[in-house]
Amino acid sequence: MGIQPGRVLIVAGSDSGGGAGIQADLKSVMALGAYGTTAITALTAQNTLGVQGVFPVDPAFIARQMESVLDDIGSDAIKTGMLHSAEVIDAVADVLEARCSDLPIVVDPVMVSTSGHDLLEPAAVQTLTRRMSLVATVMTPNVREAEKLTGLQITDLDSMVHAAEMLRTTGPQAVVVKGGHLEGGEIMRDVLASGSGTRVFEGPRVETTSTHGTGCTLASAIAASLAYGLGLEELVERARAYLYTALRTAPGLGKGHGPVNHAHTLRPFMV
Repeated sequence: MGIQPGRVLIVAGSDSGGGAGIQADLKSVMALGAYGTTAITALTAQNTLGVQGVFPVDPAFIARQMESVLDDIGSDAIKTGMLHSAEVIDAVADVLEARCSDLPIVVDPVMVSTSGHDLLEPAAVQTLTRRMSLVATVMTPNVREAEKLTGLQITDLDSMVHAAEMLRTTGPQAVVVKGGHLEGGEIMRDVLASGSGTRVFEGPRVETTSTHGTGCTLASAIAASLAYGLGLEELVERARAYLYTALRTAPGLGKGHGPVNHAHTLRPFMV
C-alpha cells in the first residue's frame, strides 16, 4: 500500500472553461502532491471572455456532498471558493463547524470573476464575514474582495497591510491579501497577516493576459500545503512559486483572460 497523500476537500463552483473554480482547484491541489475531493456549489457557463450563466446547487445537496466525502475518504484540509448566497454560506459553515473544527480551512471569498461578473449576492457579504471568518484558518481575498470586506480603499502596499490586519480581527487565524489586482509596477506583492505579525512577499510581475483563476489557484495551492502541515510562511512561498511558473508558462488559450498552466508541478512532499 502506497503513502497516503494529503486530502483536500474543495467546496466551490464549477468553471466550464477549466481555468478557475473547481477545475483550477483540483489541478492545483494535484500539482502540489495532494488529493482533491469536491462539493460543487454551482455550475457556470463560463469561458475566457466571461460568465454567461450560473446554475446554483441546492444548499442541502452541497452539504450532502461534503458529508459524503468526510464520511468515507476524510480530509486533511478544506478549501472553500464560490459560495454565492447566504443560504449556501450557512449550509457550508454548518458542516464545517460540526465536522471540521479540527481541520485547517482556507476560505477564498470569491465575489467577482476576472471578467467582472458578480459571483456573490451583495446581501450575502455580511453572512460571509459572520460565518466563514470565524472558521477560517487562512482567508485569501484579492485586493478588490478585501475592499468589499473591509470598506477600505486599497491603492498601495500600506493599505493592503491595513486591510489584512483589519480582516484578521474578524476571526481568521491568518489573512493573505493577494496583490495581483493592484495595478502598476514590476513587482507583485502579497501580504500575510497572522499571529506572528505581518510579512510582505515580493516577486516579479508576469506580464500576461492569462490571469483567469489566479486567485483560486493560489488559495488551492495554500490548502494543498496545509494538508501536509506546512507553516504559514513556507506554504505561502510554495503557493506563490507554483503560481509564478503557472503564469509564466500559460498556454495562451481563448480570446480573453486565459487560464494559467496548472499542469506544471512542484516536487511532491515526502511523507
